[in-house]
Amino acid sequence: MDRFEYQGGRLMAEGAAVSELAERFGTPLYVYSQETLLTHYRRLRDAFAELEPLICYSLKCCANTHLARLLVREGSGVDVVSGGELFRALRAGADPAKIVYAGVGKTDGEIVEALDAKIGLLNVESISEMEQLAAVGVAMGTRVPTALRVNPDVDPKTHVYTTTGKKETKFGVDLEAAGDVLRRFAAHPGLHIRGIHLHIGSPVNDVAAYELSISRGIEFIAAMRAAGVVLDTIDIGGGFGAHYAGSEAPPAAEYARRIAPLLRGRGLKVILEPGRSIAANAGIVVARVLHTKSSGSRHFLIVDASMNELIRPALYGAYHFAWPVEAGARVPATRAAEQPFDGLVRTDIVGPVCESSDFLAKDRLLPEMKRGDLLAVFSAGAYAMSMASQYNSRPRAAEVLVNGRRVRLIRRRETYDDLVLAEPPDA
Repeated sequence: MDRFEYQGGRLMAEGAAVSELAERFGTPLYVYSQETLLTHYRRLRDAFAELEPLICYSLKCCANTHLARLLVREGSGVDVVSGGELFRALRAGADPAKIVYAGVGKTDGEIVEALDAKIGLLNVESISEMEQLAAVGVAMGTRVPTALRVNPDVDPKTHVYTTTGKKETKFGVDLEAAGDVLRRFAAHPGLHIRGIHLHIGSPVNDVAAYELSISRGIEFIAAMRAAGVVLDTIDIGGGFGAHYAGSEAPPAAEYARRIAPLLRGRGLKVILEPGRSIAANAGIVVARVLHTKSSGSRHFLIVDASMNELIRPALYGAYHFAWPVEAGARVPATRAAEQPFDGLVRTDIVGPVCESSDFLAKDRLLPEMKRGDLLAVFSAGAYAMSMASQYNSRPRAAEVLVNGRRVRLIRRRETYDDLVLAEPPDA
């Protein structure tokens, strides 16, 4: 499924040798596989086809407009969480009617931009925001298409920082209060309340968490309909898993097998907001070894990629499989932490940023590597470049898209001049 494969001991991205990409475009480097990206989208689309859902790719996970344009051409909508993401979605050619706008802190200006663009739906996260949208709608002489984000109080069993459906999070309105909110605003002249939004976190590999969340949402919609509040839309969010360590994420067909029966025949428009399940395994980060170092009992591989390029290990303690680009005979058959090879060295992979938290992997068994060797860090298509920074005044890396043997630069490497571009020279 994922077109990053070793052939003759060399890592290939579809028909392109990763080592040659590194020589041509430099390192660190993001490399994406077009076939992998589209395959994951198509499998999700086909799995849920009976519901005829609106699938809105979550742009925050990987925001490059070239990648978004590929998905838009496949029929995807876009899930955005800021004015900047709305700008990107429109630049990628997204149908405004297929854009869903989430986020807990939209400004008046961002809401006006969304309404001017005539997007399909704005997801509301609080009573205060509902009042804000209502006021903007009245001022613009329109009714804002709205869904209330309902907090179902479901534990998705993922990292605390990416858990969004519990009562303790900043997202959504508790089920206990949501009914009062909808009854209060259902007839407001500045609002057209369409339905509810459910998003419990990411990555969620436990499908039972979705079953519980959606069941609670359906019960809530039925209660609202009985009370005279007509709702016709359920946005079940995203958060479907991806493969980081092995094959831990259920396939799209398994999510659909257990979710679709809950929504079948209920007269509801269904919206999905997948991100990492489409993009994560479609990208890698390529790094070059700068130095090797031993200190006490630790062995370090110091590479030119860092938390600037991939912050997930530092931020979440996330696991990303890593292996040499030129692996010779020692090609991994699995992404398991312990590889079945002799002579491997227990290694920490770290970057050049001046923080002890700047690491890509810890305590991994790797072949011995030397200065100048190339390393691939896998499953980096989601929340890598989109969370990249210029910390330590390090220019951001280039992005390359591979389609068969065709290679395209879809974002150039930044320069030192780019670092100060927004700073007036005479300030």
